[in-house]
Amino acid sequence: MKKISFAEISTFILKYIFNWRFWIAEITKKSKAYKKLVDKMLFEDDEIIVVPNTINVNKKIESEGSEFLPTDVIKEVIRRSEDIVIMDTCLCRTSNNCQDYPHDIGCIFLGPTTKKISRNIGHKATIEEALAHVDKADAAGLSHIIGRNKIDTVWMNIRPGKGLLTICHCCPCCCLWKVYPNLHEDISSKLEKLDGVSVKLHEDNCKLCKKCLNEVCMFNAIDIKDNKITIDHEICKGCGLCVNVCKFNAITIDYTSETIDNVVKRMDDLIEIKEL
Repeated sequence: MKKISFAEISTFILKYIFNWRFWIAEITKKSKAYKKLVDKMLFEDDEIIVVPNTINVNKKIESEGSEFLPTDVIKEVIRRSEDIVIMDTCLCRTSNNCQDYPHDIGCIFLGPTTKKISRNIGHKATIEEALAHVDKADAAGLSHIIGRNKIDTVWMNIRPGKGLLTICHCCPCCCLWKVYPNLHEDISSKLEKLDGVSVKLHEDNCKLCKKCLNEVCMFNAIDIKDNKITIDHEICKGCGLCVNVCKFNAITIDYTSETIDNVVKRMDDLIEIKEL
């Protein structure tokens, strides 16, 4: 009889509770005790930043004669990493039977804790392979989330959490982080917008095709009022997925000149995992 690994059991459980995730998240708003328990078990010490898809950027940032794009920061983090594992498939898209984005673009894990990841889940990768993986995710229209993500250490049963950095490549229909609008604010606030990101709505260009309303926004920041598209900038995380589906240049995403310093400083803080 074939021995079933912990990774296979975890994948099975996560796959079949996947569709319960919104209900589970919603309870954190109704019960303080439950919120505290969920936060402790799955989100403690999380620090996660949304990095927009490079193809959604309307202008590059120029600094001291060089050009800068958001995914360049992700690549710099990868270049500084000695331990890299890439998931062979995206568990979220596979579990939700996603029809719009590739299932074979899985998360990238960085840091010394990757040595404990089961090879049934992913494979050890070179820096060059990881960089190419980011480009592949960009080309597929996926946006990125980078940071410390405790839920990954839980379902893979690996420790320490501070020795693992996760780079997710997210789609609008099936990413686990889509549950964030359903979570209590104390938890959802751990997913942060990149400093300097600006998502803009150009009403004159909008044709009310409503493609941006079809569950594209992972954070429920887009709505229609008085026959006009609106963006709630208080909850928008600047992922740029709405920009990706708009064919009329009615939504754009830009960056301020201060973005470079803000991003690099934040990534340097996350890179501390190399010292563990």
